[in-house]
Amino acid sequence: MSVETRPILIILHQETSTPGRVGQRLVERGFSLDIRRPPLGDHLPESLDDHAGAIMFGGPMSANDPDEFVKRETDWLAVPLKEERPLLGICLGAQKLVKHLGGAVEAHPEGLVEVGYYPLEPTQQGREFMEHWPEHIYQWHREGFDLPRGATLLARGDVYPNQMFAYGKHAYALQFHTELTLAMMLRWTVKGAERMVLPGAQNRKQHIEGRMVHDAAISAWLDQFLDKFIGTAANPAEVNRDELIAAKVA
Repeated sequence: MSVETRPILIILHQETSTPGRVGQRLVERGFSLDIRRPPLGDHLPESLDDHAGAIMFGGPMSANDPDEFVKRETDWLAVPLKEERPLLGICLGAQKLVKHLGGAVEAHPEGLVEVGYYPLEPTQQGREFMEHWPEHIYQWHREGFDLPRGATLLARGDVYPNQMFAYGKHAYALQFHTELTLAMMLRWTVKGAERMVLPGAQNRKQHIEGRMVHDAAISAWLDQFLDKFIGTAANPAEVNRDELIAAKVA
């Protein structure tokens, strides 16, 4: 069996953003990371022939924004979908995938947000996909998305019903965040403090307490999901230690 040597394309949206725990786990699995930030001028490849897969992360902007890079990224999603390559959209990335597939991204009709830890319920298809799911998941969003035509809902929530779906053979979308390290959470809850006073949001103390209660299950879920999404590129002895150390800075 050949060993996968191509990097994972990581799409971020701010200069200081990192792929967090997702990046750490990918490096531990033997993958290198090709990090690009389209809002800062980085281009996206015309094909994923040189990549093992792609992950589009979140950001403070909306998938409905008129910025040129938002449209460019949304249109670019045709590349991994057409080539049937592993694709994961997280929060904003998931919402751009929905827009690309013809669905809508909208705020809650009562103005509610999810900022903190909220219940997560797998669907029957979700339980068939993965046996073990966390009871609560970390959220940081003011908009939610429709379930696109042809997509399979894997998990739902109380406030925003569509939380995770699969599309085709290799594409997945997560409304929630499993990538946050503790350091990332502490930064988000300081720099984004204004989000925690919005209707339905939890305060910083609830975020920190929620992590102590729920993060072990979320971390275990992430490992199981990555097994299905991308697998392993190399044996642990072959992992790039320098890249792993750099990823852990997040």
